[in-house]
Formats: sequence, structure tokens, C-alpha cells
Amino acid sequence: MAAEAARVLDYEDRYFYGSAAPAREVYKEPAPRPAEVPIPEEWIRQRQKAKEAAAVKSAPGISLFAVFGSIIAAALMVFVMLAQISYNETAAETVRLNAQLQALTEKQKRLEITYESVIDLEEIERYARDVLGMAKPDTDQIVIIQYIPEDRAEVISEGAESELDGFAAFISSLMEYFK
Repeated sequence: MAAEAARVLDYEDRYFYGSAAPAREVYKEPAPRPAEVPIPEEWIRQRQKAKEAAAVKSAPGISLFAVFGSIIAAALMVFVMLAQISYNETAAETVRLNAQLQALTEKQKRLEITYESVIDLEEIERYARDVLGMAKPDTDQIVIIQYIPEDRAEVISEGAESELDGFAAFISSLMEYFK
């Protein structure tokens, strides 16, 4: 059956030995081209004018979306530059304030040392003994008192919860927080 199908294709469809290539008789020689007829110069000028008019008409316009997008992109770039300038100014201010803080901390430590060196405990003791008539306590005079504090609870708000319910209590607690 396959041989008959090949034979049918070979002879009826004019294919070359059952393949998809057409037989040689199917190919024809190309027809000779006629000689070119000269075109008058007026026609050439009209064609050029038509091409120029078509080029002017078919020139793509600028989309409004492209214009708005460009404006928005430019505005965003300006905002980014302004934010960068503000950030740099803030960073410089932070560095200056940190240096000032370190200088003031160092000055505070020096003043504390000066203050502590001015206090003379012996002079205070002499003043208390001579002028005020005080004396150091004896060991008989010192009594240690044992104090055990009692447990106690303190009610912060009484009855405020019963007046307000659910959402109102939540809102009032938020208002108290932000005061």
C-alpha cells in the first residue's frame, strides 16, 4: 500500500521520486524582464513631494504620558537632591553637636573633680565639733532597728472603669497616654 501511494505521488502530483521536492519539469525559466521605461522628471518630483508629505504626517508626536512622566521624574530627582542636601546638613550638625557634647562632658568631669577637691572632710568635722558642739556617737548609743514593711496595695482609680465601657475606655486610655 505504501508503494502504491508513492507511485501515485510520483506520477500524478509530479513530485520527484515520492519526495517533497517537485519534479524538474515544474521549475520554469524566469520570464525576461522588460526594459525599463524612462520616467519623466515631473513624476519623480511629485513622488518626492509625496514622500516628504508622508514623512511630515507620519512623524511621531510626543505622548502626554511621556511628558508627565518626564516632569514627575525630574521633580523626584530634585526632591532627592534636596533630601540629600538636607541629610548632609543634618549629618554635619550632628557631628558638631557630638563634639560639643564630648567637650561639655569633659568639662563636667573636671568641675566635679574640682568640687570634690574643695570639700575637706576634716574641716567639716572640725567645724561640727568646735562651732556646733557635736561629737561622734559611742557604740552604746547606736541602736539598730529592725523594720519589716507591711504589704499594702494602692488602688489607682476606683469606679472609673465601671463608668466607661469597652471602646470608650480604650479611647480615654489613649487620650491619657498622649497628654
